[in-house]
Amino acid sequence: MKINWGIGIVIAIVLFISFILYFVIKVQVDSTYDHDLVVEEYYKQELVFEKRMEKEQNDKNLALPVEIIAQEDGLKIVFPTDIDATKIKGKVSLYRPSNLKLDFEVPISLSGSHLLIPKNNLVGGRWDISIDWTYEGKEILTKKTIYL
Repeated sequence: MKINWGIGIVIAIVLFISFILYFVIKVQVDSTYDHDLVVEEYYKQELVFEKRMEKEQNDKNLALPVEIIAQEDGLKIVFPTDIDATKIKGKVSLYRPSNLKLDFEVPISLSGSHLLIPKNNLVGGRWDISIDWTYEGKEILTKKTIYL
């Protein structure tokens, strides 16, 4: 049987499509590939976008900013010294963009003006830190990215 140009092109296209489909199916079926969304319940978070922007503006209006310092023993979050630390309520969310399984939250309970997150909870790399806290009824959201 003689193969002309038309049949050769059709065979090449069929082989190429088969090659691409093999990898698409392999990635979809194999459990070693992680298909996590950036955030769980993405659409619910987008509905509260305006409220989040207001909280971030409250953070920018602070006289002294919240500081996040990487230390030998962990991550130190220093709240402004001009406010009463015992009245601060909220949570610290640590988000690891490369691995959803490493994300965790820490409730804020202060006796001094700082909070220490132990080093054993953190692995090296990029961490997106979101501190959602209230002080005397004012809601504040502080966001920082840090590399350990």
